[in-house]
Amino acid sequence: MSASNSASAGKSTSAAVIAIDGGNSKTEVLVVSEDGVVLGSSRGPGASPQNIGVAACVAALEELVLAAYPVFGTRPEAIHTSAYLAGLDFPREEETLHAALSARGWSDTLTVGNDTLALLRAGSAGVGVAVVCGAGINGAGVGPDGRVHRFPALGKISGDWGGGYRLGEEALWWAVRAEDGRGPRTALRSAVARYFGQPTLLDVVQGLHFEEIDAASIHGLCPLLFEVAAAGDEVAQDIVTRFVEEVSVFATVILRQLDLTADAPEIVLGGGVLTGVGAPVIAEIERRCLKVAPRAVVRVVDVNPVVGAALFGLDTLGATEAAKAALKAATQRA
Repeated sequence: MSASNSASAGKSTSAAVIAIDGGNSKTEVLVVSEDGVVLGSSRGPGASPQNIGVAACVAALEELVLAAYPVFGTRPEAIHTSAYLAGLDFPREEETLHAALSARGWSDTLTVGNDTLALLRAGSAGVGVAVVCGAGINGAGVGPDGRVHRFPALGKISGDWGGGYRLGEEALWWAVRAEDGRGPRTALRSAVARYFGQPTLLDVVQGLHFEEIDAASIHGLCPLLFEVAAAGDEVAQDIVTRFVEEVSVFATVILRQLDLTADAPEIVLGGGVLTGVGAPVIAEIERRCLKVAPRAVVRVVDVNPVVGAALFGLDTLGATEAAKAALKAATQRA
């Protein structure tokens, strides 16, 4: 876990918003004043209630909130808590976590929601479409009339394909089949073996089977997959093409469901995979989205989704546009 605490002279230093964004692989917390000043921050591992349970999730979040608080060791007190986490895919999951966090008494009011909505707010005014791809993949949209369209995002059982772990599995699958003769030749064969530091894919398979290689490391094959595809490998390119199609389908289905195809909707892309795929992949996603909504604006988010959670909090408090702009400027990625 990492943390930092600060305040700016001449600005309000009272904590107004506790903002939380929790994905499957990491969780971030910001403590923000009503002027948009970041008073403290912290980062830790993923704390999705679907993965670790509600009680463990709340305990992990409280540890991060305490670490981020401007005066270390004091009881967290703010006006509003804005918590957006992966694994809140159904109303009953949101209600359960809302009750558990309310009991902690960090703030007067509390909003709980899915982390994809925080990504949308991080890259827009909160209206439009967001598609996130990190360890998993998900999409959500909000129309100008307030209608929301979401997906369960539970993996294969809910029709999903293309999260970071699944992409890594695909790279490994094709590499293994290239080595044993069941599949076409591909540069993934040697690249995947090198990634795991093993002479052959059979050694990799045995290492995973006997838990001598951490299965979580499969997710790390994602950058390698896109590199091999960019170098012209047909097998890797086919996987990337399917990924592009999945991201585009998330976006275009939401555009149609919310009647945004004739408007100029913002389509926000984020998550560790989508922020690292490179311009050509993003351009192809954009091309496919524009076929459905010709005036759409497609962008990769330039701040972390926790900023979206903080902006939602400032929206709730009726903070000024200047405060929101100050927050975004202070948290923009280099």
